[in-house]
Amino acid sequence: MSLHDKISLAVSRRHFLIGVSLTGAGLVIGLKPSSSSAASEPFAPSAFIRIPAEGKIVFVMPSVEMGQGIYTSVAMLLAEELEVDLDQVTLEHAPADPARYANPLLGDQITGGSLAIRAVYEQMRKAGASARILLVNAAARGWGVAADSCRAEAGHVIHAASGRRTPYGSLIEAAASEPVQQNVPLKPASSFKVIGRPIRRLDSPEKINGTAKFGIDARPEGVSYAAIAICPYFGGKLRSVEDGPAIAVKGVKQVVRIEDAVAVVADNTGAARKGLAALSIEWDPGPNAALSQDDLEKLAEDAIGGGALPHINEGDVEKAEAEYGPVHEFVYRQPILTHSAMEPMNCTVHVRSDGCDVWVGTQIMGRTRQAAADVTGLPLEKVVVHNHLLGGGFGRRLDVDGVILAAKIAKQVEGPVKVTWSREEDIRHDCYRYLNYSKVTATLGADHMPVSWRHRVIGPSVMARWYPGFVRDGIDLDIMGGAETPYAIPNKYTEFVRHEAPDGMLTGNWRGVGATRNIPVIEGCIDELSHIAGIDPLEYRRRLLAQKPRLLGALDLAAEKAGWTTALPQGKGRGIALSEDFGSFAAMIAEVSVAEDGKFKTDRIICAVDCGQVVNPDTVEAQIQSGIIYGLSAALYGRITVENGAVVESNFDDAPVLRIHETPKIEVHIVPSSEAPGGIGEVGTPGVAPSLFNAIFVATGKRLRSLPIDQNELRRV
Repeated sequence: MSLHDKISLAVSRRHFLIGVSLTGAGLVIGLKPSSSSAASEPFAPSAFIRIPAEGKIVFVMPSVEMGQGIYTSVAMLLAEELEVDLDQVTLEHAPADPARYANPLLGDQITGGSLAIRAVYEQMRKAGASARILLVNAAARGWGVAADSCRAEAGHVIHAASGRRTPYGSLIEAAASEPVQQNVPLKPASSFKVIGRPIRRLDSPEKINGTAKFGIDARPEGVSYAAIAICPYFGGKLRSVEDGPAIAVKGVKQVVRIEDAVAVVADNTGAARKGLAALSIEWDPGPNAALSQDDLEKLAEDAIGGGALPHINEGDVEKAEAEYGPVHEFVYRQPILTHSAMEPMNCTVHVRSDGCDVWVGTQIMGRTRQAAADVTGLPLEKVVVHNHLLGGGFGRRLDVDGVILAAKIAKQVEGPVKVTWSREEDIRHDCYRYLNYSKVTATLGADHMPVSWRHRVIGPSVMARWYPGFVRDGIDLDIMGGAETPYAIPNKYTEFVRHEAPDGMLTGNWRGVGATRNIPVIEGCIDELSHIAGIDPLEYRRRLLAQKPRLLGALDLAAEKAGWTTALPQGKGRGIALSEDFGSFAAMIAEVSVAEDGKFKTDRIICAVDCGQVVNPDTVEAQIQSGIIYGLSAALYGRITVENGAVVESNFDDAPVLRIHETPKIEVHIVPSSEAPGGIGEVGTPGVAPSLFNAIFVATGKRLRSLPIDQNELRRV
């Protein structure tokens, strides 16, 4: 069972109680009607809904939109129970206010972990239903009829018997005086009108016509523009810089120094970048000046044999290994990865003696506000965060390093300053997914099925820094998520070796988190065991999934759509990978072609997913496609290396991402389900690498256990 399926157990009691109290507070506070009785004031029956006397209803989005379609899906939940059409509403970013807009499962105002819909599925529906009931009751009282003789439809309350019909806007004053029901009934799925339908993205028109505002589009009045150079060495500092060459550039206003960076502030971005290029900067490389990629990999290799903390212990692995040998051993190695979001890091800050404004796209509104307050020394209530759309998150914008840097610069600048990272700074100063190595040993019984599974995971504890509630008894429950496999193996033992990046190298969450580390290992090993056993990989997995009907259903659907039993020409192969995480169940089958000289092509990827009750099928399909492309990009190209204490790669020439002509045909098939919604934003990524590993083996007979895929290893001539 993964971290995300154990979330209520994984957090500490303190964190769990915070989450519950905020969930309750969100509903109680959120469902308190507006105290104003003035008809000119909008009716605010919740923190998420405002109904004006005239015009469109406003839905306030508790999560942030970073391309995943959450604004449309959350709006669908509210609209379903409020009984309005989506063309009757407009959307608004939530402010930085964790007391009202915290994710109920995390207790903080966070968008990530594929938890957005899972966390608010009932909360948003209750907000919509409660508002609808207030409006219906207000209309019925005014008409002198029973409330159950009225119904809501398309933003109106209707009394069919008398033919009366009135818009919500005319009821706002009366509805504000109605008593609030705390436990409101929700529609059965059989009555859904909006949920489950394919709905076009509500934010697409503005993105198409260019009016959508991302963080990089922020231009408050009087803004200056800053280009930055951050110390390239991990843990290094600024030693010296001469201002003159930059100040001589037309439009440059000043050069700002902070402990590990230099910023050139100018009237426009061009002048700022030209001024920065003119500087001669001397860095103090600090303690990591001689650090190399070989050093990092040697340290990770050494950690494989180091002390480990036990995580899951089921059955008796040692006894099974002794009884059933031989013990099959596998070691998998995964590289350092960058996020490479299309919108480079940026943040605009205006620091004044009486307050601070921050314009940014962020996945963590509350923490962003707190970070700015910490840097400026201002009280939290004096900091205002203006949220924007995100041009890609993938976990990168779950950290506040960019906000901290911008706030430090802004403290030395008169007026607002917009700090935009170059692509080079973005890649060389990411919050990386650090090296991850795994060692698995397994034994097979008389029926050739696995009877023992021992999995040692070597990597950093991101959660120790980012969310300590996800660390228990020294075990990072995220990096260990699902390491025990979903398969029916009677004896299992998983263990964690904490192995951190060098000081000064920030590590963080990366799309798919623990699953992207463990699924390639698990699915690669299970596939190898199936071939050792001489059993078809599909049939092998089926036998191991008798107690996992949802995962088995996804596997069977993917196999059917892929035509698993049809033969492929020589040099082609199909490979399977399964994942159970984020409350969803996915099966992926990749088809590849490998030439004799090792040239490799992904022809097709088929994914079947059971994510419970689907809110918007279009979003599910798009998210799986996106996750596959993200995972394929990493499998083919993802690798950050270090020499002389600094990252070598700097842009898309040496840190490439998948191009459109390299993208295979992608098929997404949704398993119908009435179960509670699962997450979807990260489900498409973890299965890509192992399905490729397994397909390549069929095509070439060569087993890969390291990423990215090295085509030189695939040569057969």
